[in-house]
Amino acid sequence: MKLLRNNKIYVKYNKMSLITKASLWFLICSFIQKGINIIVTPIFTRMMTTTEFGKYNVFTSWEYILNIFVSLCLSAGVYQQGLVKYEDDMKKFSSSMQGLTLTLVIISSIIYFIFRKIINSFLGFDTIYMFSMFFIIWTNNVFAFWSNEQKVQFQYKKLIVLTVCISIATPLLSIFLMKLMIDKVYARILSSIIVAILFYTILFWAQMKRGKTFYNKKYWKYAILYNVPLVPHYLSQVILSSSDRIMIERLVDSNAAGIYSLAYSIALIMTLFNNSIMQTLSPWMYKKIKEKKIKDISKIGYASLIAIALVNLLLIMVAPEAISIFAPNNYHEAMYVIPPVAMSVFFMYTYDLFAKFEFYYEKTKLIATATVIGALVNLILNYIFIKSIGYIAAAYTTLLCYILYSIFHYFAMVRTCNEKLNGEKPYNFKILLAISLTFAILGFSLMIFYNSFIVRYIFIALTLFICIIYRKKIIKLIKEIL
Repeated sequence: MKLLRNNKIYVKYNKMSLITKASLWFLICSFIQKGINIIVTPIFTRMMTTTEFGKYNVFTSWEYILNIFVSLCLSAGVYQQGLVKYEDDMKKFSSSMQGLTLTLVIISSIIYFIFRKIINSFLGFDTIYMFSMFFIIWTNNVFAFWSNEQKVQFQYKKLIVLTVCISIATPLLSIFLMKLMIDKVYARILSSIIVAILFYTILFWAQMKRGKTFYNKKYWKYAILYNVPLVPHYLSQVILSSSDRIMIERLVDSNAAGIYSLAYSIALIMTLFNNSIMQTLSPWMYKKIKEKKIKDISKIGYASLIAIALVNLLLIMVAPEAISIFAPNNYHEAMYVIPPVAMSVFFMYTYDLFAKFEFYYEKTKLIATATVIGALVNLILNYIFIKSIGYIAAAYTTLLCYILYSIFHYFAMVRTCNEKLNGEKPYNFKILLAISLTFAILGFSLMIFYNSFIVRYIFIALTLFICIIYRKKIIKLIKEIL
């Protein structure tokens, strides 16, 4: 115990504010959830056929889309804002949001039951799958309400315990049920339902008991009027990230959707780095914007962009090995999907750097417009190129859309800076272009060497060597942010 108290890391941790500690643990929660999902993926790809793996991912894609219409995404932005706005009446507000969401789910389920034959035929799922989807949508929102309340209050201990329990219980139960059941896809769905019953329903009753309010006209009206106009924005975001799997299943088959889903999931692991860096950067950037110290942002912005580029290049380099670890030989073709999706992750990050100015100055119309345009372009290009070229084309249409998305937000940022900051801009377009082009050229070039193990690993060694040489500058930049 004495050694622990004298430990530098322990001393620094104890000196952290409650907000900093909570932010750190919320980030760790995210890593735990995604980390366990990554670990169990090789098990699922070997227990399921590519067709079954594809069908499950299409199910989750439809779940994300229907969630927007069924729940109106009430557990997202409006709830977090409401917790602050109605801080003195937080318990009643929370329970009324739970009541509203449950009401919306029940109404949606009734509408579905009336038109179930048409909806089942369109989505390609049986009634039991659809009612399971509605239940999962409800319980996921229950957890989101509870976890967001914990985050606003910086109560991280309960959230950590519950996250670890759920993250471990769900895949273990999935593996157990998949061994027992013939329908492997529904086995995974059923595991989520059982875990939700055991954990999430308790959270629902806990918030309802504390708030003692199912219906509150003021809060229901506030939430609906706030979120209904945002439905196109939420829908467009989901379409941009999930529609390709659905379209591949429709235009090719579930087998292709399964191969694509695996590669997409592996590439999106890199968003962990996006989120971790941006979670640290966001409060710092907002502070600089508030103080109008815009020039301070560029140095950190460029450095973080280069860091994200290097991390994604490392993934592109080891794509063949990553696929062989995560799945059997019948997924081999997936390695050609990873490079364009990994590059998309880079442009997701650049968009976030630019959009901070729009969010700070509440330019929500610009944000929504960019998302809707990006989603529409993605749908059109997917329809054209998946049919004519094949499912791998979806990865390149995704990349193109995120590039366009990033460019749109860059010019939206410039417009915002001209209006609010007397034309002072945080980034030099030529430097951004140089970083992005270098990253893209290297990314595509590495694909040529997928059959050359030696060349790729020499490149990895050089990258690590450069990081070691400039380690002091990297550490200095990190300290500047923190």
